[in-house]
Order: sequence, then C-alpha cells, then structure tokens
Amino acid sequence: MSSTTAAPRTPAGAPIRVVVAKPGLDGHDRGAKVVARALRDAGIEVVYTGLHQTPEQIVETAIQEDADVVGLSILSGAHLTLFRAVLDQLAARDAADIVVFGGGIIPADDVADLEAMGVAKIFTPGATTASIVDWVVARVGTPA
Repeated sequence: MSSTTAAPRTPAGAPIRVVVAKPGLDGHDRGAKVVARALRDAGIEVVYTGLHQTPEQIVETAIQEDADVVGLSILSGAHLTLFRAVLDQLAARDAADIVVFGGGIIPADDVADLEAMGVAKIFTPGATTASIVDWVVARVGTPA
C-alpha cells in the first residue's frame, strides 16, 4: 500500500490513535519513547506498549485501542521477521487497514523489502520527530 494514495482512516475531527511498540527482545526504548511523546505533544492519542512485546500482543493492543496506526521500533536486526509477523497478525484479525510504520537500525537494502510487504513507512536514524508527526498526520488524518 502506498503511503500517499490511501484515504485517511480517521474520520475528520476524530483523534488519531497510535500504538507504539517494541517487538521482540530489543531492550532499547529511548527512541520509541521520544517518538511517542512527540506524537502525544502533537495531539495524537498514543498507547506505548513497553518492551518485549510479541506481534500477537501488539496487534491485540491495536485492535482493543481502535488504533489507526502501529509504529514499531526495532533495533535488534529482526525487522524483516517482526514486521512480517505484525502484518500477518493484522491480516488474520481482519485489521489490515491499520497502518504500520517503523523505525530503527534498518539497512537501506531492507527498506524496499519492508515497503513491498506492506509497511507504509520506515524512518531511519536521523529522522526528525517533526517528520514522523507530519507523516502520521498526513497519512491518517488530522489530530483533534
């Protein structure tokens, strides 16, 4: 799914809801917390799941919280496996309309593979929090 062609998922005036998650065994969450805070400060409702979440836990949270977006932070090198598992779980739960983006230490060669599997956007080191907020707002709607 192209990040520029889909219609906003969030109705006009409704708050954007984002689940920020740290899947797998990666224990470094500073970046995820910085992004979560920037989104929150922009008027977006954010649920941060904490460390060591399974793809099933992340998807369950996204569904329970009626999330528009799931943001994954992955620094462990398992990005291809973990993004695929989250996307598969979303599809299995009839929730493939939830937008998935992510960031972390992800080699440039893998970004195209992630986008081909359905990840809407990958932010690599050096991305600003403003660019992430702007992308989320443009992709799914306007914060309330």
